[in-house]
Amino acid sequence: MTATAPAAAPTTAPQSGQPDLAYGDTEEALRAAVRRLFDDRIDPAALSASYDEPTVDTAALWKSLANEIGVAGLLVPEHLGGAGATEREAAVVFEEIGRAVAPTPFLTSAVLATEALLHAGDVDTVSALAAGEQTGALLIPFSTTPGAIAASVDVVDGVLNGRVETVAGASQADLLVIPVNGSDGLELHVVAADAAGVVVEPVVSLDMTRPLADVELVGVCANRVDTADAATALSAAITTAVALLASEQYGVAQWCLDTTLAYVKERRQFGRVIGSYQAIKHRLADLWLEVSSARAAARYAADTAAHGDLDAAIAAHMAASYCGDVAVRAAEECVQLHGGIGMTWEYPAHLYLKRAKADQLALGTGYWHRRRLAELIGLAG
Repeated sequence: MTATAPAAAPTTAPQSGQPDLAYGDTEEALRAAVRRLFDDRIDPAALSASYDEPTVDTAALWKSLANEIGVAGLLVPEHLGGAGATEREAAVVFEEIGRAVAPTPFLTSAVLATEALLHAGDVDTVSALAAGEQTGALLIPFSTTPGAIAASVDVVDGVLNGRVETVAGASQADLLVIPVNGSDGLELHVVAADAAGVVVEPVVSLDMTRPLADVELVGVCANRVDTADAATALSAAITTAVALLASEQYGVAQWCLDTTLAYVKERRQFGRVIGSYQAIKHRLADLWLEVSSARAAARYAADTAAHGDLDAAIAAHMAASYCGDVAVRAAEECVQLHGGIGMTWEYPAHLYLKRAKADQLALGTGYWHRRRLAELIGLAG
């Protein structure tokens, strides 16, 4: 049985306050460290190769990110071996992940799996994940929305059987955190990814830099996490991931905008740089406005989540419903305004379009988040 402890309760009741969308010195220092690491270790050509060789090993990148910078335990309290940081700092890491289309399990391990176990009170496993000793994955379809966890794994006499499809990060994980249908309702179990009866089948993914896999469990013995409300723990983890994924989407959009701006200032056609044409200016001005708005929405979601604000859920759904669409639009404009070179396999624009589109469909579509947002603010029909 995994050692557990009650999840820490907030010391004060959530309040609504003035949001702080600016970046602090600590956040900027963290950004600089992560960006340097990605600039040194990530080659767009190597990322493109992952579509031809899905078994490309990215473990070294994650080990450096987890051990040298400590992002694996960014959201874990210090007394459990983590950094004791907040969603604001995690959002900065996500921005840089989006900017580099980094193939890391930060979302799947350091956020989804870790937050679920943290809310459930699994101290030992959280500490191992925070130290970067192991990597985890939450066994839910990548499209799962907050509050809509439907377990497809059953437990009888401590033995698990079932199948979960399109799980993000499962092929990179050492530990699987599994929502299970128990006799008294939803339960959480933890099992080693290489345990007997666990079969992880990689599937072709739209975004191969964040690979998906189908996981089958046949007669698997696992440790149950003793928590009174597994559903609440899972919903809280997914809501946090929704709020933070918006920052990755903003990072993708910002890279696309910056790269396209630089290109249109140099590319010449009919004796003029193409950026001097009014039609191009208008498209990029509109895109700049959308990307700037996406940054504000993503920062607001991260700030309210960090402070336990009463508007945190509203902010998360607002950011998710907006930033996903902006990232896709920015990536499409990047491909189109680069012309022929934007369509080539060698140019990295396709990596950003795939990440943007995959993120847009992850953890709930924009339509679902807009519907939930309408419910939260009393506009649902």
